[in-house]
Amino acid sequence: MHVEDLLRLESLDLTLLWGDRPQLTREITGVTATDLEDPGRFLQRGELVLSGLVWWAPADDEAKAERFVAALEEAGAVALLAGEETHGGVPEVLVEACRRHGIAILSVPVHTSFRAVTDTVYLRQWGDLSRRPAAPYALPENVRAELSRLLADGTDPDTLLTRSVAHLGTPPAYVLSATGRTIARTPTAPPLPVRRAAEAVTATTTLSVDPDASAYAQWHLHLPEPVGTPPRMLHEIAEVLAQHRRATLRRETTARGRAADLLALIDAPSSAAAPAALGRALEACGVADQDPYTVITVKGAADNDGTVDALTEALHHLTDCGFAVGRLPTAEPGEATAVIGTRTRTDSGTDPIATTLKNLWPTLQSRNAKAPLHGGISTPAATPQTLKGALTQARYALTAASSRRAPGTEAPKSNLAAIEDLTTLDALLTGIPADVRTAFGIHALGPLADDTNPSHRMLLETLDVFLTHNGSWARTAEALHLHVNTVHYRIQRVEMLTGRDLARLDHKLDLKAALLCR
Repeated sequence: MHVEDLLRLESLDLTLLWGDRPQLTREITGVTATDLEDPGRFLQRGELVLSGLVWWAPADDEAKAERFVAALEEAGAVALLAGEETHGGVPEVLVEACRRHGIAILSVPVHTSFRAVTDTVYLRQWGDLSRRPAAPYALPENVRAELSRLLADGTDPDTLLTRSVAHLGTPPAYVLSATGRTIARTPTAPPLPVRRAAEAVTATTTLSVDPDASAYAQWHLHLPEPVGTPPRMLHEIAEVLAQHRRATLRRETTARGRAADLLALIDAPSSAAAPAALGRALEACGVADQDPYTVITVKGAADNDGTVDALTEALHHLTDCGFAVGRLPTAEPGEATAVIGTRTRTDSGTDPIATTLKNLWPTLQSRNAKAPLHGGISTPAATPQTLKGALTQARYALTAASSRRAPGTEAPKSNLAAIEDLTTLDALLTGIPADVRTAFGIHALGPLADDTNPSHRMLLETLDVFLTHNGSWARTAEALHLHVNTVHYRIQRVEMLTGRDLARLDHKLDLKAALLCR
């Protein structure tokens, strides 16, 4: 890997402050982070130096920056990556010192961690396991050769991980997914519960396998016990696992294409040839014999391209359930849909799919807290021909999960809703698109929909309390601290303005729904 390669990585967002072609084409052999005034004795030739510039202060003279950069040149450092966080930028005196000594200098923005830089360098510099000479590597040549053969043979991740750390004495080691699934573990590593594994993903002894993957598709190398292993060696082991991960992602991409074809058939208008085509599409996705089916639709932020990864990761937690994840042709940005096979229920009648996903959702959401994930789950589709109805249900439940309640009311407890959760009028109405709810409320309430009028607000409050107390005049008067005759007068005004008769149940339901739709 060369210095100029770092500038091409959008994920790091580095800025070149100075560096000509000879400096930018230097090869990076390692990374050292330091804030020592004289780091020279800790550096090796060819290394990239990361510094937060804590050693420098605005009151310092130019000579201090000069000494620091001179030490980098003498040690053979290839470039300096200077953090912007300490001083809000990189001091110009440091840039000029680098120019004089021929050291490329790049600025590291606040939102890019030094660990991200280190991980990226070590994961990318290795490249192919066997084509480059052994000198730059920490892993023994025979180990690299063996791991290269295992990768070519498509070995399973358990074997790959075990052989990767065998020369270290096979310490306990895991490969964990973003939400704590154990993808692989060594024979010395005991089973790790999902909750503990999800916590381990953020531990200091955990190394990201593929930093460029989405937050939901990340794999992590976790060693629960400290080992006396050079960091570079662990990064090289992570690169082995990253290559295996990339092969997995290629297969997932192919599967998503087949899933998209299946979803297009499900969403298409029915025709005489549809059942046969639908059967072939289900078979291509590997779920042909797994009916009944459940459909789930998930939506993230419009600019978030990781929703398919998020849904795929969540569904991997379902046991004995095949699934196909993709995008509908009519999907909005940030939307993904899946068909899940083999749906069963417990003795209590609860849905294990919905239960598992609801328990997982907070962990999944925490992997990218800035992009809320909402989802909707259908009821079972007994046959392939009823999948279109299940898709409609999932979309409706998604709208319910995404809706925001009126100010002052309790917010939805979960960003994931199942159709079977919609057991009240209020819950049912949340699945109706917001513009439809608004239009219904305006037309059903008539003039009262204009709540900028103080008189109308008073009548709406009385109507709400009256319906809440099941049409009881006395209890409504008591709740509002009014005379019962005043309640009668106000309700009569409501009936006149809305054209409804509150002695009729259907008219009461109309106005109750209108209030809930406001």
